Amino acid sequence: MHPASMAASADAEVGLLVQPYDRALLRKHLLQTRIAGDVATPREGNLAHYRRMVAKDPGYQFGLALKDWTFEETLDMMARLCGVDPDPRHRQGADTIGVDLTIDALDDMGARIGRAAREQETVLLATGHPATLMGVYRAVEDALHNAGCTVLTPAAGWSYQVITANGSRVREIVYTSGVAALSTGGRLQHTHDPNPMQAMLQELHDAPEPRSWPDLVIADHGWAGASGEAGIDTVGFADCNDPALFAGHAEGKIAVTVPLDDGVFPEYYEPMIDYLLDRAGLAA
Repeated sequence: MHPASMAASADAEVGLLVQPYDRALLRKHLLQTRIAGDVATPREGNLAHYRRMVAKDPGYQFGLALKDWTFEETLDMMARLCGVDPDPRHRQGADTIGVDLTIDALDDMGARIGRAAREQETVLLATGHPATLMGVYRAVEDALHNAGCTVLTPAAGWSYQVITANGSRVREIVYTSGVAALSTGGRLQHTHDPNPMQAMLQELHDAPEPRSWPDLVIADHGWAGASGEAGIDTVGFADCNDPALFAGHAEGKIAVTVPLDDGVFPEYYEPMIDYLLDRAGLAA
């Protein structure tokens, strides 16, 4: 999450009463709120994260066993799939997300969610961005539940210790309805960590027969990376400073990666939610 994104979005003149199913109006809304287009994500941070992924820093792999990427390949891939500036000489300032890439990926995600609904699949939802994206996941969860899908909630209460700048903290898996997130001391946490999803899948794998296994995972960050690495059909959201899920998509491990700024005000995503559910055939 980038505080700069939320601050910048606060200055936008935003009409939230967008007609939800019109591509042109959604495009305008995404640009106005800086969910896509000229986003607030710093270019220098983007490039630093690309280098960390290339160096196979675990914090920037998101649980994916990625091939060896060069920096040049990564920047080219991110320009193609996310819409960042392809010029390596652009090292500072703001960066971009291709708004039409965002909407195209929402179309693809909506189609996959729609298939899950029609076939009443078993699904798993999780977010490493609960402060901003929880509403997106909750709306999708409600729609899939109402369509007859089974929403899994494994490993509730599973916990582990992480080392932060303020010392050691215990984080545990909690659910907001059927959407998994991490909590510390009752507060939902931002995370890139794949370990919680790995724990959830391990519990499902170890369950006695008959056991449930997700047909589809809808997630972000390490939650999505770990499920994609496990071979589960996975669709997710990623910012332009999170190259691993785009690399996973390029390698065929992530079915859909929607590029967007994941740190704007939660209400700014509401027209996007309506558009996504309409594309899934689940609009109210």
